[in-house]
Amino acid sequence: MKRRRTKIVATLGPASSSPESIEQLLLAGLDVARLNFSHGTADEHRARVRMLRDIAARLGHHTAIMGDLQGPKIRIARFRDTQVMLQRGQRFTLSNTHPNDAGDEHIVGIDYPSLVQDCRPGDELLLDDGRVVLEVDSVDEHAVHTTVIVGGPLSNNKGINRRGGGISAPSLTEKDHEDIKLAAELELDYVAVSFPRYGRDIETARELVRQAGSPAWIIAKIERAEAVVDDAALDELIQASDGVMVARGDLGVEVGDARLVGIQKRVIQHARHQNKLVITATQMMESMIASPLPTRAEVSDVANAVLDYTDAVMLSGETASGKYPVEAVAAMARIAQGAEQEPTTTQSHHRVGSTFTRCDETIALSSMYAANHFHGVKAIVSLTESGNTPLIMSRIRSGIPIFCFTPHPTTQRRVAMFRGVYPVPFDPTAYSPTEVSDAAIALLKAKGVVQAGDWVILTKGDSYHDSTGGTNTMKIIRVD
Repeated sequence: MKRRRTKIVATLGPASSSPESIEQLLLAGLDVARLNFSHGTADEHRARVRMLRDIAARLGHHTAIMGDLQGPKIRIARFRDTQVMLQRGQRFTLSNTHPNDAGDEHIVGIDYPSLVQDCRPGDELLLDDGRVVLEVDSVDEHAVHTTVIVGGPLSNNKGINRRGGGISAPSLTEKDHEDIKLAAELELDYVAVSFPRYGRDIETARELVRQAGSPAWIIAKIERAEAVVDDAALDELIQASDGVMVARGDLGVEVGDARLVGIQKRVIQHARHQNKLVITATQMMESMIASPLPTRAEVSDVANAVLDYTDAVMLSGETASGKYPVEAVAAMARIAQGAEQEPTTTQSHHRVGSTFTRCDETIALSSMYAANHFHGVKAIVSLTESGNTPLIMSRIRSGIPIFCFTPHPTTQRRVAMFRGVYPVPFDPTAYSPTEVSDAAIALLKAKGVVQAGDWVILTKGDSYHDSTGGTNTMKIIRVD
C-alpha cells in the first residue's frame, strides 16, 4: 500500500487525553499533534505531551507537536443570563465600562478598550464567527453603538472581528509570552502565531522563542484581512516564517466566505514557491464532532486541499472535543489517500523555468526532476541535519517517497509535517565516508521500500555537522 503523502494535524483536548485515545489517533494516521493554548491549563498540556511522546516512542512513530498561541482574540464579556437573542434592527452597545458579567440584550462589556479607536460609523462588526453582524452607528470614548444587521443568539465570550480587518491589537499578548516559555519547556517542534499582520510580528515571536531556548519552527496563521490584502503582504509573512496556516475561521469572517477558497489556493501556491510549509485548517470535518461520517462537502474540502498540494490538513474540535476523534482522523487519512491517486498530484511543471539561489536548493530540485523523469527510481534519500533539503524537495509534485535520514530526534519529528517526507533515524558518522551510501540503501532495502534492480536518488553534504545548507551532492544508485 502506498504511503499517504499529505500529513494530518489533530488537536488534543478533552476527547483525546487518555492513553487509549492517543494511541488510537496515532494508529489512525495522526502525524502532528496540536496543543491549543486558548484552552486548557499548562499542567494539562504537560500531561498530554508526556503521554503522546511515550506512546509514539513505543509505536516507533516520529510525531511532531505544535503549540498554537491564542493571540489577541477580541471578545465580548459575559451576559447576566449566559445568552441573549438579538433581533435585526435593534440597537446594541459594546462598552469598555459595562460590568463584565452583566450583559443583556442592549449592552455587553468588551475586553479590548482600543475597539473604540479602531471603529468608524458604517463599519461592520462580526460576532461569533459572523453568525451575528452589527453595523456601527457611532463611537464615543467608552463604547461602540451599533444596529443589528444579522440577528440571532449570542452567548458569553464570543469573538469580535471587523469586516475587512483593521483591528490594531498586537499579535503577541502577555499570555502568549508565557505560553512560549511553556512551549520551550515542553520542547515543542512548532509554534503557531495567531493574528500576525506583518513580517515583524513573526520576527518578534521567533526572537521570544529563541530567547526561551527553543529551536521550534514558527508557523504564521493567515487569518487577518491585512495579511492577504495583496501579494506583497502575504509574501512578507511567508518569508518571515517557516510555514503558514490557512486559518479559515477568522480569515473567512474578515474577507467574506465568497473570497475564502481563492485566497486559500493563493496562500498554498505562494508558500510552496517560497519553500515553506503550509497547513489548511478550520472546519474541515466539522460535522464529525457529532457524526461518525463526514459530509460529501467535507470530503471535497479535504480532497481539494490535497490536490492543491497542502502539506497538512488539520482537525480542531473534531478531535479535541468531538464524539468521534479517531474516526475523524481515519476518514481524513482515507480521503487524502484517495485524492493522491489522481495523476495531477504527481505531475509537476513547477520551477522548470526558474533560477536557483542556493546550492542545497539546486541539488534538491534537480533530484526531484531526475526522480520524476528517470524510470525505475523508487525512493529519494536525503541525508540531512536540519531537514531543509527534504522540505525543498517536497515542494515539487511527485509520487516518489522522500526519506529524511537524520540522527537528530528534533529533525525526525519536524519532518513529520512535510508532505511526502518520512523520517528515518540514521547516523552517518557511524560509517566511513565510502560506506554511508551503501548503509542507507541497505536500511531502505531492509524496510522493504526497494529491492534489487531499483534505482535510488541520494543527496548529502561533504561533511556531517549541525548546519543548514550543506547539501551539495546528488547520486543515482542502483540497488544490488
